[in-house]
Amino acid sequence: MAVKTQKKAGAIDMTAMCDVSFLLLTFFILTATAKQPEPLAVDTPSSTVQTKLPETGLATLTVGKGKVFFGLVDRDIRVRTLELMGQEYGVSFTEEEKTRFSLIDGFGVPIGSLKQIIAMSGSDRNKEGLQPGIPMDSIDKKKDELSRWIFNARSASAELKNTDLKFAIKGDAQLEYPAIKRVMDVLQDQDVNSFNLVTGLRGEDF
Repeated sequence: MAVKTQKKAGAIDMTAMCDVSFLLLTFFILTATAKQPEPLAVDTPSSTVQTKLPETGLATLTVGKGKVFFGLVDRDIRVRTLELMGQEYGVSFTEEEKTRFSLIDGFGVPIGSLKQIIAMSGSDRNKEGLQPGIPMDSIDKKKDELSRWIFNARSASAELKNTDLKFAIKGDAQLEYPAIKRVMDVLQDQDVNSFNLVTGLRGEDF
C-alpha cells in the first residue's frame, strides 16, 4: 500500500534579492549625474523625427525670449574657443577660469561679462533673467560676438579634432520665425548651410 506524503508549499527567501535590489539602487543613485538647469529654458516644437544629435563635435545655439545662448559639447573645444575669444577681444583668462568654463554647458553673456558668470556657482549662474544673451549685430562686426564665437569654435574644432564642427539650433515653439532666421543667417554667412533643428518627440498623427 503506497503512502502519500503531504506536500507543503515551498517558501522562497527573498532577503537576498531585496539586498541586491537596494545595492543596485544605491549604486545608480550615487553614480548618476544630476541634470543641470538650463540657463535659457525653451519649449521646443513637437516632431515625429527621431534623428539623434551627435554626442561630440556639436555646438548648440539656443534661441528664446529675444536671447541667444551658445554651448559646446566637447570640453577641450570649449577651452580653446575661450582662449581664441580672449585673444581677439583682449580678455585674459586664468587656468582656473578656463577649467571652470569647461564645465559650463551653455552661456549667454557678452565677452566682457563672462568672467563674472564663470565665477558663479551653477545654480546662481542659471537663474532666470541673469544672462542677457550673446550680442548680435549685423552692422558692426566687432559687436557681433555670436558670429565670433561660432568662427572661433569652428577654428578650435579644426585645430584640436581636425573635423568640421556641427551645429544645432534649439528654438522655442512660440518664437517667431525671424528670430530663428537671424541665427541661421549668422551661420550661413560663415558657409554653415547644414545644421539640426532641435525638436521634442511626439506621437504620429493618424
